[in-house]
Amino acid sequence: MKTVVVTGVSRGLGLAVATRLAADGYRIVGMSRTQSEAYRDLMARLPGQVEFQPLDLSEVDSIAGLARDTAKKSGPIYGLVNNAGVELSGVLATMREADIERVLAINLLGPITLTRHIMRSMLAKGEGRIVNVSSIVASTGFHGLSVYSATKAGLEGFTRSLSREAGKRNITVNCVAPGYMETEMTAGLPVDTLESVRRRAPLGLPRPDQVAAAVSYLMTPEACTVTGTVLTVDGGASA
Repeated sequence: MKTVVVTGVSRGLGLAVATRLAADGYRIVGMSRTQSEAYRDLMARLPGQVEFQPLDLSEVDSIAGLARDTAKKSGPIYGLVNNAGVELSGVLATMREADIERVLAINLLGPITLTRHIMRSMLAKGEGRIVNVSSIVASTGFHGLSVYSATKAGLEGFTRSLSREAGKRNITVNCVAPGYMETEMTAGLPVDTLESVRRRAPLGLPRPDQVAAAVSYLMTPEACTVTGTVLTVDGGASA
């Protein structure tokens, strides 16, 4: 059974990805700052197949040791899904420097550092799959999300260049870029805002499990020649 590390598994897309990949037959090492009840339920349903490892991407100095321990405990790592992230909205001119640094650390520096250490297991094995979760705002932009957008655009550039390095060792590196999804968060938007968001997506807003299906595809043998790409799942909102 191949092992896949998934970050940000406590809820939302990360939980959906962990659930889908576990159903696909992978061993899952889920990482997030806290362990949610929903993820504990997944572990209880699939004992021995789904595990948990605490991770705070803002504590960059601790990532190397955590990655080594994970590889030692779980064996060769086949896949990594960099899903964890934080969205901080606000006009750039009034944002606090500490908040900007936190978004950069969690959304960009942390995933790059984790990838750096986790992929060493893939290099030794000669195969692997890395999927970075971006966002359509990396290419479209959005008012009040300049720093968040910058981190996601950086993640896409990182993906393209790393795919050229890693491809020589049979490792693919791709992005999945969702737009707004049908979640509890979007359901809490003002009615006018939510209707406007939905109108921009001719196919309707995707659910987290539908975005997780895109991640699932990129893990398969059939996706062995797909690398350096950004797979957008947004119901057509950015078309």
